Amino acid sequence: MVIFCILTVMESAVQGNTSTQYKVNQEVVYPLQGVGKITAIEEKDFKGKKLLYYIVYLEVSDMTVMIPVDKADELGIRAIVSKAESNKALKLISEDHEPITADWKMRYQMNLDLLKSGSVMDIATVVRTLYHRSKIKELPILERKLFDSALKLLVDEISYSLGKEKEEVENLIFSKLESQE
Repeated sequence: MVIFCILTVMESAVQGNTSTQYKVNQEVVYPLQGVGKITAIEEKDFKGKKLLYYIVYLEVSDMTVMIPVDKADELGIRAIVSKAESNKALKLISEDHEPITADWKMRYQMNLDLLKSGSVMDIATVVRTLYHRSKIKELPILERKLFDSALKLLVDEISYSLGKEKEEVENLIFSKLESQE
């Protein structure tokens, strides 16, 4: 009887019926990877222990990842921001920006750290900073890649948040960036 109850609890956890933070079919943000959709919550054996995993499909890279449910917060997994938060990020892009260090290695590390945080506001800051820096002087290859990644992450999340096409969001971002020139 006890074994049956434990199995029933485990089965319901696998089906997403327990108090996991995210549910099947929910879109989440995976820092540095983009928006993904939880396709399943499955129990897997890892080093002799049974652990629950979110199975997340990342459309932008056509990749499926398994994220341990108990490590999701630590890995920075979060829900897609609200429309209000998306609009705040878009507003941030069009605001004045602070000049940053001319040392590209230091600048690169600062921006990489911001991207790793996974916050939509930090991602918007990276996009704004690197865009305006590129207008002063061509970005080194690594920074150009960082800018492209940040832009892709920002477009991806805001398009889901606002329910708009990615192309439309990208055009909106560039129009806000260019309004500062």
